[in-house]
Amino acid sequence: MDGREVKDTLYEQFARIGKAVANPKRIELLDLIAQGERSVDDLAAGAAMGITNTSNHLQVLRQARLVETRKDGTRVLYRLANDTVFRFSVALRDLARSRLAEVGEVVRDYFLARDALEPVSREQLLTLMAQGEVVVFDVRPPEEFDQGHISGAVSVPLDELEARLRTLPEGTEVVAYCRGPYCVLAPQAVELLRDRGFRARRLEDGMPEWRLAGLPVAVGQA
Repeated sequence: MDGREVKDTLYEQFARIGKAVANPKRIELLDLIAQGERSVDDLAAGAAMGITNTSNHLQVLRQARLVETRKDGTRVLYRLANDTVFRFSVALRDLARSRLAEVGEVVRDYFLARDALEPVSREQLLTLMAQGEVVVFDVRPPEEFDQGHISGAVSVPLDELEARLRTLPEGTEVVAYCRGPYCVLAPQAVELLRDRGFRARRLEDGMPEWRLAGLPVAVGQA
């Protein structure tokens, strides 16, 4: 194999990754799987797709070695191949935000427009929690909370938030988080909390970034 053949072979393999993420639904599936192991049924529901279509997308990701599987009885569970895959996903979205004005417009119009107060950084949240000054709500679905959540957080899925507000003491400050900086669950939770008179902010990113930073994570129900 000469030098030209070596380069062609390498770039062909690099292109396998590019082809695997050249679909918005496959990028969304990577974000969902970053929350923890998920079945095809769960991923189909989370990505608003049919099971057959979801399975086809997952096979593309698996062939590119971006996801792996294991059997749990009759179910097949998908997980990210390793942390490098998640870092790649973060780099992809950061590149898109820095180069594509359309991404910035969506972030400004949806996320920043809802941030009457600055989002909380991971370091700030650790300090606030240590001082006992906030209640932390994980507004993801319960199955994602069970697989890993910020230590000390309370599971309050978005569709249960309204009913749970009556148990919050007046004056409580809440920090909500979900799947990452572009997850819409936490901004919606913060908006609802503020409408009901609570002081609320969102974490600037989400659970996968927290875990990757090596910060305290708990599993199971709190």
